Parts: sequence; structure tokens; C-alpha cells
Amino acid sequence: MLKWMVTAMDFLLLNILLFLCVWFYPKMADWDGYKVRMFIIMFNVAFMISHYYYSPVIQMRIVSVGEILRRVIKLDMLTVVLAYLMMKGINLSRTRIGMQLITIGAILFVVLVLVRIVERSVIKSLRRIGYNTRRAVFVGADPELLNVYTRLINDASRGYQIVGYYADGDFEELPDDVQLKRLGTLQEFLNDSQGKDALYNVDELYVSLSRKERVAIKKISNYCDVNLIRFYYVPVSVETLGVNLKREQLDDMEVFTTYENPLENVVNKVVKRLFDIVLATLFLLCTVPFLPVIWIIIKVQSPGPLFFKQLRTGLDGKDFYCYKFRSMHVNNEADRVQATEDDPRKFPFGNFMRKANIDEIPQFWNVLKGDMSIVGPRPHMLAHTEMYSQLINKYMVRHFVKPGVTGWAQVTGFRGETKELWQMEERVKRDIWYMENWSIWLDIRIIWMTAKSVFIHDKHAY
Repeated sequence: MLKWMVTAMDFLLLNILLFLCVWFYPKMADWDGYKVRMFIIMFNVAFMISHYYYSPVIQMRIVSVGEILRRVIKLDMLTVVLAYLMMKGINLSRTRIGMQLITIGAILFVVLVLVRIVERSVIKSLRRIGYNTRRAVFVGADPELLNVYTRLINDASRGYQIVGYYADGDFEELPDDVQLKRLGTLQEFLNDSQGKDALYNVDELYVSLSRKERVAIKKISNYCDVNLIRFYYVPVSVETLGVNLKREQLDDMEVFTTYENPLENVVNKVVKRLFDIVLATLFLLCTVPFLPVIWIIIKVQSPGPLFFKQLRTGLDGKDFYCYKFRSMHVNNEADRVQATEDDPRKFPFGNFMRKANIDEIPQFWNVLKGDMSIVGPRPHMLAHTEMYSQLINKYMVRHFVKPGVTGWAQVTGFRGETKELWQMEERVKRDIWYMENWSIWLDIRIIWMTAKSVFIHDKHAY
């Protein structure tokens, strides 16, 4: 129902936009009724076809912002291309509708993005108060199921209720904030399932049993198939390899192989570099008019240079000069000591720039030079590289890609001062995850999450 409501809203907004275009676009003022009707019909048909391939996914419980944005972009682009081709087929293009289509496509993209944000917020709010929920049951008492529990329950907007679990024993360590009711033993579940009452009113089943229990796993899977319950198998912790694997087909057989860092691929490198150049150029051109204002305010509040430059560790462990707007008074500790929340070295406007990411703007020059990328692991000062490379396993792995103006660690809560070692360890884990899962859509998602921090300041940004 949610999917159809979102789809209906999309078509309503499209047609409102089309009618506004017909009424107010100067070049369409002299169109006769036939042209107007065909223009609207062809655009709706194109939108219908595009919706078939790129239908909305905001109603899904586990879906990334990047996936939502990716589908909106593809939906919009395919609609414009199909509309143009169909209008050309009926000779409507002789009226030079190219600019109209580009204009409508651009406006439609902005409208759909804004509407998706609102719709997603509404759906999350409904799920938080108990509507549109899904009930799940666990089978097994392996620690991996606790990880599943955390992912499903901690975000109330996903709308999950965990009924309980069946297992021959209890979880070894059950955190205080985890409320899991034991429903019975594995054998009791298998016996109850014969009577078809074990999972009444349950939507999903997560099984974490050893592969030695393949007979039981198969019975449970068949039970789920018959009763239209989504079945998920979670490998037990001792069978989890801890290695990134990719599924491949060997005839009709599945095999798994390790896969290379996506950014080692030449095509991906070129795509990312072109993306960086275009975006950095546009951003620098847009911010040039503000440079005099920033320079004046910095000069008034703190004597010294406009820019702050510092040697940091970059690609393949090579040093480079990283540029920022100076946000602190000139001091001798800049290359050794991280900024703290109430750091006396900061001046008022510098503190504001740090919270709003404005001080990072000069790093887009580093991007154009090729020292950095827009998205990647944040570059650390040399003293920290030397220290943490001795303390954290795989710390240096993060330098196999270019450092970034922003990164996955920064938008997932690990930005700013690292008071304890575990905070840097988590940052490194997220940097490596980004390297292993890179896509241009992931970059777009991170840029969007960073842009929001200009208006919603990160509490760790200081």
C-alpha cells in the first residue's frame, strides 16, 4: 500500500508540474490543444515505463539513502530520454521541446528528492509509534543473532518487533538492553511447526544454527516457504570467515571468492577522478565570492594568515600539504594536538567554521591537485599516523586510497577528537569498509550526509 501511495503521489506531482509548465513556460504559450495533450500523455507514459524499472524503495525497511537517491536519478533521466524519443516519434520534437524537457527533468528531480525525504520521514514516524511493523523470531542462541537484533531494533524506524527465540540453550551473555524471550527448544519448535502454529502472525525468521544441523535448517526453510514467512540464514560465529566474499555462479552452483578493492579498478579510478574534478571545480567557483568576507572576519578576530597548511599522510603513505581556512590562533601545537570541544586556541568564527565544515573548503584545491578526493578516509597529521600505526592493526591499510574532504567514518559518528583508542579503531574500520564497498552512489550518499551537517551541526564537530 505504501508503495502505491508513493507512486500515486509521484504521478500527481508530475502532472502538476506539467500543467504549470504548459501555463507558464513562454515557448509553450502558442501550443494548440493537440500538442499540449500529446506532451502530457507522452510524459506520463515515459514516467510509467521508468517507474516500472525504478519504482520507489523508501517503504523498504533496510534501504540506504544512496539507493533511494540512485533510483530517483535513474527514474528522472530515463523519463526525460523516453519522453524525448516518443515525442520525436510523433514529430512533436519539431517544436524544439529539448529545453522544456531538460527544465522539467531538473525540477522533477529536485521535487522527487524533497518528496522522498518527507515521505521517508512520515514512514519512519509511523513505524516508531507501532504502525506498519514486522514481527520476527530467532532460531538459535549464537552471538551473531544479537548483532541482527541490534540492527533491527536499535533503529525504531525500521518497525521490527522481535517475538523471541527458540534454542537448546540461552545466550551466553545477554546485554541489559536486549529484551529477548526464550520460546522453547529447537526440538519444540520443530514439533510445533508440524502443527503449523509455531510462527503464527510472524513475518520473518532468522536462523543461526551450525551447518551440521542442515536437516533441521531445511525443515525450517520448507516451513517458512509453506507459510509465506521470509527465511534468513545467519552463519554462526565460528563459521564466519571474517573475509569479504563475492558470490559467483559455477554453472548452477554457487561459489564464493574474495574480491579486489573496487578503487583498484582503472575504470572506477577514472570515474571517481572525473567526479572529483567536476564537483570540486563547481564548488570552488560557487564559493569564490565569499572568500573576501571570510578573510576579513578571520583577520578581525585573529591576526595571521588566511590559510592553514599542514603535512598529512596521503595515498600510499606519502606526505602532502593539506589546506584549510585557519580556525585557530597561530600556535606551536597545531602539528601535535587535536582540537578539543573548549579548545582555547579557537576563535569564535573559527569555531563556527569547524562546526559547519566551512574550514574544509580549501581542501577542494587539494582535490583538483590530485592529493585528495572529495570522499575518502580523512588524512591525519604525521604525528598521529606514526602513533596509531603502532597501536592499531591494519591502520595503514586506509592509505591505499586517496584521503578525502569527508568520509564514511565522519558521517557515521566518528568525526573530531579521538579521546580513546577504540574511537580511532572504529574510524579505521569504517575507512576500510568504505574502501571495500566503494561505489559512486556511496560517494553521493556521503556527500549528502555531509551537506546536512551545515544546517544540523554534528555534536562531534569541534
